[in-house]
Formats: sequence, C-alpha cells, structure tokens
Amino acid sequence: MKKLVILAHPNIEDSKINKRWKQELLQYPDKITIHEIYKEYPDWNIDVLKEQKLIETYDSIIFQFPLYWYSYPPLLKKWLDDVFTHGWSYGSKGHKLKGKKLGIAMSIGDKKDNYLPSGSVKFTVDEVIAPFKATAVHVGAVSLPYFAIFGASYQASDEDINQSAKDYIKYIFDHK
Repeated sequence: MKKLVILAHPNIEDSKINKRWKQELLQYPDKITIHEIYKEYPDWNIDVLKEQKLIETYDSIIFQFPLYWYSYPPLLKKWLDDVFTHGWSYGSKGHKLKGKKLGIAMSIGDKKDNYLPSGSVKFTVDEVIAPFKATAVHVGAVSLPYFAIFGASYQASDEDINQSAKDYIKYIFDHK
C-alpha cells in the first residue's frame, strides 16, 4: 500500500533537511505520495473535502515538517483543525481515521541532549508532540513513533542529512 506524506514546510527550497528528505521520497513514486500543503494552499484556503478524500485512500500517513517553537508549522495546524472534522474523523458518525497509522518526521534545530528533562528545553520530544499523539488517539488512529533529525539549525553535516534521508525511508517502510 502506498504511503502518504503530508509535507508542511513554509520554505522548502531553503531547507537543507526537508528538501533532502523530499528528494529521497521522490525516488519512490510508486510507493510514496508527497502532498505539499504550503504549495497546494498558498492562500491557506484548504479544500477540506478534497483533503479528506485523499486521506481516505491511504492507511499510513506521515506528517513531515520542521519543529517550530515546539509545535507544527502554522499551516499544518490549520490543516489539521480544518480537515479532522467532527462527523468525519471523530464523533458518533465519523471514524474515517480509525486504524490508520499516523507518524511524524521532524527536523529539529536543537541538540538531542537538550530534549531531556535535564536539558535546556526540559521536555522530551515525546512530551512536545503529545498533542499529536492525543489527536491520533482521539480519532482512533495508531500513533507511530516519531522520526527526527536533531541539530538541523547548526550541527547536522551533509553526511548526517544524507544518512537521515535513508533512515527516513526505512522508517516509512518499516511501519506497514
């Protein structure tokens, strides 16, 4: 079954990591569909029915984005708010996401050690992404472990980024 990647980067052309990940994803057109919401909705007017129909055709959906202020980029948050509606994704009549696998792939600017209780952030990545995991539970989906590369802002070498692209593909295909 093909995988759907919801790519949410407001400036993908200037991104080292998300751009490289996209290049790697493009090597699997028969297995991975990339849906770039910043390109699809530059005016932020989301076609909810179109997005819902798209999601319904996939069992596995990965949200790819840079971590912004310990959260999603703003258009992805709006996309989730608009698309995951009552009566479609949850409620007495809506369970279209039930059993679907939802994962996230993030580029994180800071060092991994800072995402420990003893680190400068004071929260783990799992704590930071708790709203995503709670959303998955609420809609009856399966929340996959996250995939991330740390040091995106200053530490990640080209070698690290290239390896992360290969690891990202493995992550996608390991979660069937």
